Amino acid sequence: MVRQWQELFYGKRYAHTCMNCTPDFVKLAEAFGAKGFRAKKPQEVKTVLQEGLKASGPVIMDFLVAKEECVYPMVPAGAPITEMLLA
Repeated sequence: MVRQWQELFYGKRYAHTCMNCTPDFVKLAEAFGAKGFRAKKPQEVKTVLQEGLKASGPVIMDFLVAKEECVYPMVPAGAPITEMLLA
């Protein structure tokens, strides 16, 4: 979401949002005794959700998305809720 703000409101001047690596959240979950699931493709989302929801105990579900994917809705800083961006 920070990258999205930098793209939309700061002329694509990215700072501290372009990471070359991310943690393996499945292994991190397992290290803490939780179950970990990952969806790499849209076709895997339903299965991961089903498995995660039927598991007992804590669960981490990791959904990989393109780094250019934006999160909506969002409200620009200083704007009223009526000026929400939907896409």
